[in-house]
Amino acid sequence: MTTTQAPQAPVRPRTQPLAGPGRGRTAPAPGGTSPRAANRGGARWRGLVWLIPALAVLAVFVYWPLIQNIVFSFLKWNIYSGEQTFVGGDNYAQLAQDPVFWRALGNNTWYAALSIVFQVFGALVLAAIVESVRSDRWRKAFRAIYFIPSAISLTVAGLLFYFIYQPQTGMLNVFLDNVGLGQFSQAWLGHESTAIFAIIAMSQWQGFGYSVLLFSVALQRIPQELYEAANLDGVGPIRRFFQVSLPLVREMTGLMMIVTISGAFQVFNEVMVMTSGGPNNSSQVLGTWLYHAGFVTNDFGSAAAIGVAIFVITLLLAAAQLAYSRKRRVEW
Repeated sequence: MTTTQAPQAPVRPRTQPLAGPGRGRTAPAPGGTSPRAANRGGARWRGLVWLIPALAVLAVFVYWPLIQNIVFSFLKWNIYSGEQTFVGGDNYAQLAQDPVFWRALGNNTWYAALSIVFQVFGALVLAAIVESVRSDRWRKAFRAIYFIPSAISLTVAGLLFYFIYQPQTGMLNVFLDNVGLGQFSQAWLGHESTAIFAIIAMSQWQGFGYSVLLFSVALQRIPQELYEAANLDGVGPIRRFFQVSLPLVREMTGLMMIVTISGAFQVFNEVMVMTSGGPNNSSQVLGTWLYHAGFVTNDFGSAAAIGVAIFVITLLLAAAQLAYSRKRRVEW
């Protein structure tokens, strides 16, 4: 008697699970690296490849000229004849004994201090006032009104204020005469004591609206629930500004201080248009004195040394401000 056995289904090989507590993981790629980690590494390298063009542009147009400028600051260089002589630190020693350099540095310091007062803290207060207006239409109108001067180029603004400051026919002196303050009328750009401050006033007018707009954007990012909670607690508008708005726009305030201080030590156009550093070098700033050393006296070694001084000052101030801002960062 013969027994017939039923055909058996083919046995599939069982997948060997990976060691460890998790099941169903992807088998590691050759070399002991998981495919997920390999993909992350590939994505990282692909990202670096996309950064190469930007890094190349920075290297060619920023870092290489900066290195060249540092090298030139140790030379006595006549650009017209091409004659170059290594003088070591003589250019820096000459700057340290140059009274005009220190006066220019003082003018830049005044520029930075007054810019912080008006373009940072003053702009923040005005932005808070604008954002407190209930009508959305009026808020937009005020933002546009304050931003219009920032759309004017520095050269045009400098020429405009040059005519405003004219001693006989200028708008400022005519206004002072008409309101009974004629004793304060003077040649604003012609006196050593007022020239630099007249230029600073023009610069604040031109850049004020841009700072107001940036602070308005920062204030709009603050959650309205915080203001509603402050209203429920009976907090008035002034306390609400100091206890809610001011702490939560600290990062924007730090950024604006860095930008404002850096711009104050790099100012050039408005001084050249309005006074060219006069009278008697009273309104010289580092940028115009650099131009004078390089293109008027043909001393490009000293001009390069002034450029290095500007770079070091702005770098140190920006680094200090950035470190301070990071310590006091607020998140919500």
